[in-house]
Amino acid sequence: MATVSNLDFRAFVSDRERSRPGAVGGEPHGYAFAWDRSTRAAFARAAPLELAVSAGVRVFEHLERARLLGQAVKVGPRQFPRVLRLAESCAETLGIPVPAIYVVSSPVLNAATFGTRDACFVLVHSALVDHLTDEELQAVLGHECGHVHNDHVVYLTALHALGRVAGSLAGWVALPAVFALRAWSRRAEVTSDRAAALCARDLAVAERALTKLALGSQKLYEQLDVEAFLSQHEEAQDSVGRFGELLSSHPWLPKRVLALREFGRSALYRRHAGLGDDGASLAEVDERVRGLIRVVGG
Repeated sequence: MATVSNLDFRAFVSDRERSRPGAVGGEPHGYAFAWDRSTRAAFARAAPLELAVSAGVRVFEHLERARLLGQAVKVGPRQFPRVLRLAESCAETLGIPVPAIYVVSSPVLNAATFGTRDACFVLVHSALVDHLTDEELQAVLGHECGHVHNDHVVYLTALHALGRVAGSLAGWVALPAVFALRAWSRRAEVTSDRAAALCARDLAVAERALTKLALGSQKLYEQLDVEAFLSQHEEAQDSVGRFGELLSSHPWLPKRVLALREFGRSALYRRHAGLGDDGASLAEVDERVRGLIRVVGG
């Protein structure tokens, strides 16, 4: 079983600048969304948030680890080797060790990553394996590996743990950290969606994986009009309900697909996918994406 002992936030922060292989776009994290990186840098300077994250990770270790691992099946050379090969391809693309992968029995289309950069594991819900093609599943695993590659994991673990605490009687103490982490998480998802596209080497595959998350019906996948789905983004801008996204750890799915398309226009992605040397700079792409995913107040 994967071990997530020694979830030491201070050690994580002090070690975060250690170089690692697997440069995409000329530097190890060259594809990352700038707003994600700048927010994490601010976190490292915020002592109260650091303490909240440390506490959240400790809660996760004591209350969640055994339950999650006890209900999952570990992927390995003898257990679902096809899934392992997809994860290995993603890890090679990003230049990271292959994280431990566990399949959890769940009808919900979802995956998650917990732990720290040096001791982390990916949970894949069984419904994903049933609903996605191998190429789409590789994109999802690439997304989760993107969290590992970009040092998201300890913050995601803290958000998971603090979110549970926030529902308790004393949850008001954790709420400021929860809201800060959720706002960051929406930006981190943009980075990891880019990792999904880089691992799949096909933007359309990464888009299909995201739209299937929104639909969840095997009978309707072939009938889905992606452009009509994306038009829901503009329709939502006229609704007060759009502010509900402030409570979410993920941008609404149409936004994620639109942000991914912006990344697909970048010179970095186009070179990686063998589409040519032309394209927009990451700074230009990030500016457009920032306007796209911003939530008023978030």
